[in-house]
Amino acid sequence: MKNTISQRVADFLKNFPPFNGLKDDDLQHLSEQITIIYQEKDSIIFTEKELGHDHFYVIHKGAVSLSRKTNNTIVDMCDEGDIFGLRPLMANENYELEAKAHEESILYAIPIAIFKPLALHNTAVGNFLIESFASNTRNPYSKNHRGKLYSDSTESDKNTSELPLVDLQPVHYSKKIISCGPRTTVKKAAEIMTTKRVGAIVIVKDLLPIGIITDKDLRNKIVTGDYPITTAVNKIMTTPVITYPKNLTITQAQMAMMKSNISHLCLTKDGTVDTKLVGILSKHDIMVALGNNPAVLIKAIKRAKKVKHLKPVRKSIMGLLQGYLASNIPMTLITKIISELNDACLKQVIKISLEKMETKPPVKFAWLTLGSQGRSEQMLHTDQDNALIFEDVSEEMLPKTTTYFLAFSTLVTKGLNEIGYEYCPAEMMASNPQWCLSFSEWKKTTSHWIINPGVDEVLLSSIFFDYNLVYGDVSLVAGLSEHIFYTVKKYPIFFVHLAKGALQNPSPTGFFRKFLVEQDGAHKDSFDVKSRALRPLTDAARVLILSHTIKSINNTAERFEKLAELEPNNKEIYMACSYASKALLKFRTKQGLANNDSGRYIALNNLSKEEKIKLKRTFKTIKEIQELVTLRFQLKSM
Repeated sequence: MKNTISQRVADFLKNFPPFNGLKDDDLQHLSEQITIIYQEKDSIIFTEKELGHDHFYVIHKGAVSLSRKTNNTIVDMCDEGDIFGLRPLMANENYELEAKAHEESILYAIPIAIFKPLALHNTAVGNFLIESFASNTRNPYSKNHRGKLYSDSTESDKNTSELPLVDLQPVHYSKKIISCGPRTTVKKAAEIMTTKRVGAIVIVKDLLPIGIITDKDLRNKIVTGDYPITTAVNKIMTTPVITYPKNLTITQAQMAMMKSNISHLCLTKDGTVDTKLVGILSKHDIMVALGNNPAVLIKAIKRAKKVKHLKPVRKSIMGLLQGYLASNIPMTLITKIISELNDACLKQVIKISLEKMETKPPVKFAWLTLGSQGRSEQMLHTDQDNALIFEDVSEEMLPKTTTYFLAFSTLVTKGLNEIGYEYCPAEMMASNPQWCLSFSEWKKTTSHWIINPGVDEVLLSSIFFDYNLVYGDVSLVAGLSEHIFYTVKKYPIFFVHLAKGALQNPSPTGFFRKFLVEQDGAHKDSFDVKSRALRPLTDAARVLILSHTIKSINNTAERFEKLAELEPNNKEIYMACSYASKALLKFRTKQGLANNDSGRYIALNNLSKEEKIKLKRTFKTIKEIQELVTLRFQLKSM
């Protein structure tokens, strides 16, 4: 006879990761072994430092808080479908947090012994558990980011994140290897471990690892009286040693420790026991690495129920950015990761704002980010640039529909302001009626900019053409792009005006290659890296890529790289421009983080000679690309 209770458990679990990645038979078998637990409000499920249970938990109904009692800080709040209590599975250690029923709750206790083999044979399940463990054991709002990369996005995250995070960076390991010979006594080995403050010592012979002793071995084999302290270490060591190559990723290391139920990995030159030992990796090292990473932040963003909950996440993103820069991770990767996280914050603000509206949107709509955020180049807290397109409606319904989306946009822009995005001084925001239009109205507006390219129109179009869909209906954006390129093709003179706009900021240096600085105002004697260095590259990339009718690339560096493909004869200058744009963006970002501002205005007196030289290296490239634009669009004859 069919077990209806276990079937109900299976029907619930299959709606949530990682259980939705299990085969039906495996899920059914697991559900038959699950214990259902009722917890009253404020009842303790486990305490901090308590010995790990033989199962972890999934919340069926209710909510559970995870807190650190030493400072009374709630680290995470789990609700329906969330997993917690993974430490016995992932680290085989006592709990680091206290779990308390925040409200009356029903829990499913998942037996570790039955579930562990399923995780080891299913990569997606294992990766999800690692992410969940990181989220529930480290504070995702911590400021102490170390620039570690971690894991890949789970199946459930594919619609929100395409971050290529797997295998991007080797795990950080200790190169200070504490070792001893096989005939060393256990007493001597323990003294060495105590002096060096380590939890493991590697036994080596002829410089090759042959075994390892950990604190656990000393407890289980020496303190119990099974062996005297005069025993040679080769009698109690764990052998053979499990070895891996030094370029091991965090995810691979975590899975390796789970698979073998060990707390340390030995890293050798080629990953085998036959080559020299180069380092040792502990579970603690992995826990530090897992503490702050994009996957954890993405989960924190998705869980935010109120806009104010996103504010500390935004601070963490800035900490992550600082860590990445300090670790010299390539700027291309940094911009992708930070932009994905920023977009995720924006999506969540939009979702929260939609929930605040009394009714659902009357028609389909699309939310666009513009300017630097549209180009995935907004690293720091700067002002907002956004727009909204909504589906066409009848003339009599247009005022009511516009009113709805203006009210909605006001909620979104207010929410963005609350988490650190300043309002645009020029009001280029969707809360402004000029930037919240129907599809047909946007077609008319962009046509006007293209057909009547005055100074204002060129400025508006240059901002608008760097747009990126963050939320909503993609067909509206695709349709508008088609219209823009069709109109530009009919009025090619528009490119000339756009090219002229790209030359508004001449070379950043004057006589004797001196920096051109601001002559007056609040930033007198400062160098404007945005207007004098970044903008000329951004404007040149835009007009050149648009002239090739390329719709899908907005990022400045990527535009130049695509141009290098399209025009092999100019490949050298385009690749130099790509490099310069990334170098300048990195320079501005570092300055902004150091001075807690937008990084736009740089006090030259604070720069070292080396920094000034690096900055000036990009200026020659700016001059060369402006000369190319002048020649391409025949501006000298005008």
